[in-house]
Amino acid sequence: MKSILLREIKSFFGSPIGYLVIAIFLLLNGLFLWVFEGEYNILNSGFADLSPFFTISPWILIFLIPAVTMRSFSDEKKQGTIELLMTKPISVWEIVGGKFFGALLLIVIAIIPTFIYVYVIHGLGMPVGNIDMGSTMGSYFGLLFLIAGYTAVGVFTSTLSENQIVAFIVSVFLCFILYFGFQGVASQFKDFGDLIAYFGMDFHFKSMSRGVIDTRDVMYFISITILFLSLTVYKLKSLKS
Repeated sequence: MKSILLREIKSFFGSPIGYLVIAIFLLLNGLFLWVFEGEYNILNSGFADLSPFFTISPWILIFLIPAVTMRSFSDEKKQGTIELLMTKPISVWEIVGGKFFGALLLIVIAIIPTFIYVYVIHGLGMPVGNIDMGSTMGSYFGLLFLIAGYTAVGVFTSTLSENQIVAFIVSVFLCFILYFGFQGVASQFKDFGDLIAYFGMDFHFKSMSRGVIDTRDVMYFISITILFLSLTVYKLKSLKS
C-alpha cells in the first residue's frame, strides 16, 4: 500500500493537480469568508466564530474531492494499466487503500492552512480569545470524517467508467445525496423526518460541530467510508475475474 500511496502523492504534486486543489479550496473559502458580501462574510456577521467556514466547506468539497478522485482508477482503465496494477504482489485492499489515503492526504493538506482562521478569529473576539474552541475543534474533526466519506465515494465511482468526467459527475451526485439528500427528503416527512435525516452526512456533521464527539457520529462516517471502499474492492475483483 505504501508504494501506491507514494505514487499517488508524487502524481498529485508532480503535476499542477495538487497545487490547484489546495489553491482553489483556500481561494474560494477566503473569498466567501473575508471578501464577498453576504451571509458567509465573517467580518460583517458581528460574531467571532468559524461557523460560516464549516457551512460552505462541505459544499466546496462536494466538487473538489470528486475532481481529485475521478482519475484514481478511471485513468488506469483508460491507459490499460489496471491489469498491470492488479498483477502486483499486493492485495486489492492495499491498492484501494493506497489510492484512498493518497487523495485523503492531499485534501487534509489543503485544510491545514485554514487553522490560521482560528488564530484570526481568536484575535477578533470581544474580548480577545472569545471563541468556542470546543465547537471549532469538533467541526474540524467532523470535517475530517466528512472528507474521508467523500473520498471513499470518489474512489468508488472512479471504477465505474474509464471516462473521468462520468466518474466526476456520479461522485458529485452521490456525495450530494449523502450530504443533503436525506435532509431534503426528511423535510417532506414530519413524522419520520428525524429518522430519515439520521442517514445523511449533514446530520452527523452538524452533531459533531456542536463540540461533542458522539461515537454514533464517528461510527456513521467510518461505516460510510468502509462501505464505499468495500464496493471499490468488489468492483475491482469483478474486473480481475
